[in-house]
Amino acid sequence: MPTVRIPSVLRKHTDGATKVAADGATVGEVLRAVATEHPGLAEQLFDGEAVRGFINVYVDDEDIRYVSGLDTPVEGDSEVALMPAVAGGAA
Repeated sequence: MPTVRIPSVLRKHTDGATKVAADGATVGEVLRAVATEHPGLAEQLFDGEAVRGFINVYVDDEDIRYVSGLDTPVEGDSEVALMPAVAGGAA
């Protein structure tokens, strides 16, 4: 079963879990299963049907934006990583 790596900022919605398992054949199915199991994540992850722009999603270190987006396939041992976008810095 694929696992989803939860960043520290979202762990309050998973009772502190750093990783959660979720069933699905695509990234979209896996993320929706996680959001169903942990309802607080739904608002944080999705803007309608799309992943929010400030959340980067990787499957086994591949950015889904350069694969097939939410239709990116996952295997039983895949790890889906959620990474909040980071910006800023000194000029």
